[in-house]
Amino acid sequence: MNYETQIQESETHVFKVVFPNTTNHHNTMFGGKVMEMMDEVAFMTATRFARKSFVTVSCDRIDFKKPIPADTLVELIGKVKYVGNTSVKVNVEIFVEEMYRDVREKAVSGDFTLVAIDENKKPSRIFEN
Repeated sequence: MNYETQIQESETHVFKVVFPNTTNHHNTMFGGKVMEMMDEVAFMTATRFARKSFVTVSCDRIDFKKPIPADTLVELIGKVKYVGNTSVKVNVEIFVEEMYRDVREKAVSGDFTLVAIDENKKPSRIFEN
């Protein structure tokens, strides 16, 4: 499989419902919960891309453009953005949809860097030469 096909096939889509137990006193999703979901999707995307074990080493500029209210649907989309020797940068976007109206908006985006690790938890090359 070529590199571009591998990137396309690793694109990950996850849908969730925003239930009240994930929201704050403003009835919007906790920022920490949003970041947790994004990290999870970044991990899934990196793993699907390289079929290696990964750990998150950083996240870059997470932009909260719109609040995510309770009683909405969210779609998280992970896409490989950059591949290094041992690391992968994954962009994760979150779109919020109203449940009973055809309204969909981008709410959050951010980049996560993950490093492939071996059985000794040391950095491992993503592709062997």
